[in-house]
Amino acid sequence: MNGTSAGGARGQEHPAVPFRTAVRVWFLVSLQTFGGPAGQIAVLQRTLVDERRWIGQRRFLHALNYCMLLPGPEAQQLATYTGWLLHGTRGGLVAGGLFVLPGALALLALSALYVAAGSTLAVTALFAGLSAAVLAVVAQAVGRVARRALRTRALAAIAVAAFLALSLFAVPFPAVVAAAAAAGWVLARRRPSTPPAESGQEADPGPRSVVPDDVLHGERPSARRTLRVLLVGSVVWGAPVAAVALLSGPSSTLTELGVFFSGAAVVTFGGAYAVLSYVAQQAVQVYGWLGPREMARGLALAETTPGPLIMVVQFVAFLGAHRAAGGLDPWVAAVLASLLVTWVTFVPSFLFVLLGAPYMERLRGNRSLAAALSGITAAVVGVIASLGVYLAVHTLFGRTHRLDWGVVSLEVPEPGTVRWVAVAIAAIAVALLFAARWSVLRTLGVCAVLGLAAGLVGLPVA
Repeated sequence: MNGTSAGGARGQEHPAVPFRTAVRVWFLVSLQTFGGPAGQIAVLQRTLVDERRWIGQRRFLHALNYCMLLPGPEAQQLATYTGWLLHGTRGGLVAGGLFVLPGALALLALSALYVAAGSTLAVTALFAGLSAAVLAVVAQAVGRVARRALRTRALAAIAVAAFLALSLFAVPFPAVVAAAAAAGWVLARRRPSTPPAESGQEADPGPRSVVPDDVLHGERPSARRTLRVLLVGSVVWGAPVAAVALLSGPSSTLTELGVFFSGAAVVTFGGAYAVLSYVAQQAVQVYGWLGPREMARGLALAETTPGPLIMVVQFVAFLGAHRAAGGLDPWVAAVLASLLVTWVTFVPSFLFVLLGAPYMERLRGNRSLAAALSGITAAVVGVIASLGVYLAVHTLFGRTHRLDWGVVSLEVPEPGTVRWVAVAIAAIAVALLFAARWSVLRTLGVCAVLGLAAGLVGLPVA
């Protein structure tokens, strides 16, 4: 492999792609990032590899594999990494930042709309349709991840164990991730085999790209650079939380939100659906920032906006701070909380990419890391299924009760409180997604209209 260097800190930029052009393209990409991680990665593939040839196919896949090892939204991290390849640190910051910005602004506006008008019949009915449709979206996510991840019976067993650990034993999400990584590593040690070859290793048929497969970024890893990035990144990440704690007190809702989501940002392996099981459990049952049905509504909103799905945490923060504003105006507290949580959720993604990117070639072909990742990916199937069951119980039924048998704890719906409108819309969403193969956005739109229509004709939607 040719280790051609592109020069110094500013000289690492590729003159073939002017920075102004890159900014414009990253902004256009950010407006197309609907459809969750799969859709976002497809947009990046089409734009960066197929159309503009900024990066070679194998280079793109290698970068994607690296980003999948990190906690956080892999598509946003992939954009950050590619921006770093092209224009150094400022390129990574712009690419990753623009990837998040449109969705953050859209969800902030939708959160405010929900708080202002969420009690009206029209809005309640609209969200009832969206919440029911989300159940089908989560089921689709389970199927997609399962087809990719559960290649053996042992990996399927890890998925089942993760589901049971979360659904019946209330095992903390970070512990599930750690155990799954250890299980994947142990399985690989006991059954050594050649890991599957990295797809796309054949020659890239297209014209030579700006960053070809055989020419990597010239910035070399060093202890000095690592310490500098780690120090600056940690200060930028933690300073807003520290400021909020000093100004509003360590026990304020704003501080709780900042601290909790700072911690959640480092355990978001497996994508947004996986970590949302953990977020929902903590936000609803531990902190009481919002109700379980509202969690489903927030997820529906995040599905309809561009950008990473984990942006739903902004909705959680907006509602939580608005209802427990302390001495602040509720709207001021809600906006501050929304911005704070967005900051602490995404700053770590930039830190992880900029910190580790120069080392990424050392990860190529690393069997131990690949084995641990396979265990985590398998567990993600069970984690997403656990989230689906949680949302289904609270969306399709009006009341639940908890049954406890020693260490086992199970939330059971009351059959007499079934919401038939939600059941019908969820069934329609399943048919549209799985049989008609509609897009997620189109399905959500139809189900929102169905919920609105049901409410306007007097059917029970609440």
